Amino acid sequence: MRYMLLLLCLLSPLSFAASFDCTKAKSPDEKAICANQKLNDLDVEMSVKYHFLHGLFAMGVSGEMYNSQQAWLKKRQKCGGDTACLLQSYHQRLNQLNTLYDSIDKPL
Repeated sequence: MRYMLLLLCLLSPLSFAASFDCTKAKSPDEKAICANQKLNDLDVEMSVKYHFLHGLFAMGVSGEMYNSQQAWLKKRQKCGGDTACLLQSYHQRLNQLNTLYDSIDKPL
């Protein structure tokens, strides 16, 4: 977890920008994320954790992670502009990513 926290600290200046270009946001979920600071921050946190973890695994597992992320994005999109639904979706995905990270053998 220390490594992930360090990575988040290094990327903290990005915490004010969603993981995608808000000027190109078209779907209701993307617009809601860009308009809400908490959702925006969760989006950045989720993106950093996902990309960090994705880079740690071999092709088989990273392929499964990619598929899981794509499925999650489709589920998130179903929330539309519903902030409560989006918050719940992000918390669930971050819990999944944190559980995956916790399962990794790490050096002392």
